[in-house]
Order: sequence, then structure tokens, then C-alpha cells
Amino acid sequence: MSGHNKWSTIKHKKGREDAKRGKIFTKLIKEITVAARLGGGDPDGNPRLRRAVDEARSNNMPNDNIDRAIKKGTGELEGVEYEELTYEGVGPDGTLVMVEVMTDNRNRTAAEVRKLFDKHGGQLGQSGSAGWAFDQKGVVRIAKEEATEEKLFEVAGGAGAEDLVLEDDTWVVTTVREELDVVRDAVANAGIKVSEAKLEQIPKTDRILGGDDGRKCIELLEVLDDHDDVSNVFSDFSPSDELLAELDD
Repeated sequence: MSGHNKWSTIKHKKGREDAKRGKIFTKLIKEITVAARLGGGDPDGNPRLRRAVDEARSNNMPNDNIDRAIKKGTGELEGVEYEELTYEGVGPDGTLVMVEVMTDNRNRTAAEVRKLFDKHGGQLGQSGSAGWAFDQKGVVRIAKEEATEEKLFEVAGGAGAEDLVLEDDTWVVTTVREELDVVRDAVANAGIKVSEAKLEQIPKTDRILGGDDGRKCIELLEVLDDHDDVSNVFSDFSPSDELLAELDD
């Protein structure tokens, strides 16, 4: 693999901006609640919950919020029960999009996601219409200043990582999905702070677009990502170098 496409870089820059506004808390609380419901409230025995708690702490979420979300998931506190779903669709110029959601009302969320696709030059598709173009991988992110390339290559590579690339100021380590927690633990045990560790849908081939089509793609992906029920948005779209330069201006 050659690492993530350039849309991934834009998305995680946006994620940091959302974190500054506290907007990311709502999505993290949902993830913690669902992880605790499915795998129990002990992070040491529930890898998904541990990843969610670590991400929440890296975004400065108060421990009380984390504890309440866990207790809602385990049933110790009353809370909403969320359902996990994945929508697949087509964006401008045939780009493929996968949208992961957590919702307490699938009919409402489906209608709203469909409307966003329609309004921004896309179309919601059936199951399997986009998934074939992606591989689910484990992804570990580390701030650039936390480690050198040589150190990360030694530690992550030794634990079975597939790939290591630098995206702006972040190291991105890619693993097969089953080895995510093994690689994440190896990095953390080496004294290297992990910013994020999660499963992501990685496009097998990037579809590079610029101009109006590229701008429309970014618009669609961003409005989807902003929806309160949406956990993750993945696409094979990758902005051209010209469009990236335009966005940086």
C-alpha cells in the first residue's frame, strides 16, 4: 500500500478543528456507548472500547463524560440504544462513498443521508454498491514529533504493520484489521503516544479529481461528515494537487 489518499488528510485536519469546537464529543460518546454495550465496560477486556476511550482522552473529554457513556452502554445508567449501519453511495463523477452511522432511528437517518447525497450531486446506493472498492484496515496515528521514522518502522514494523507514511504532521501506520490492537500496543509500550487507533475503509484505488467535480466531492463528504448520526465517511475520491493548493490558500 502507498498510504491514504489526500481526502484522508483533509478529513483529519477537519477532525482536529471539530475537536477544538468540542463537536467531536457527541460522536465519541456514541462510540463509547456502543462499544461498551457490545463488549462490556472494561477497556482492558474490550479493545474497541479502549480505542474509543483513548481517542476521547486525546481530545480532552472529561473523565465524567467517558464514565457516563460507558455506564449507559452497560445499562448502569439509562440511555439511548444506538444501531450501527453502513450506507453506500456514489458521489460526483462516479466517486464511491461509504458512510458509517450510529442512530436511534434508522428511517430518519436514511432519509436525511439520502437527501444529502441528492442535494450534492450524488446518489445513495444499495448494499455492495461501493464496498467492493475498499479494504478495511487498522490505522494508527501518531503526532510527527512523538517518534522518528526509524523508530516507528522498527516498532510498528516489528509488530506486523503493513505501511508507514507521513501525512503533514502525522505518522499513519496501516495494519491488517486483525493486527490493529497488537500494533497499537507495541507503539504505546515503546513510549510513543498514540493519537488515534481505529478501523477504516481504505480505497483500493484513488479517483483523483480537481476543478468543479473535486469541489463538489469535498462538499458532499463534508456535509455527510457533519451529520450528527454519521461516525465516519470514506471515499475513493482524492483531490488533485491543483485543488489541494487551492484549498490551502
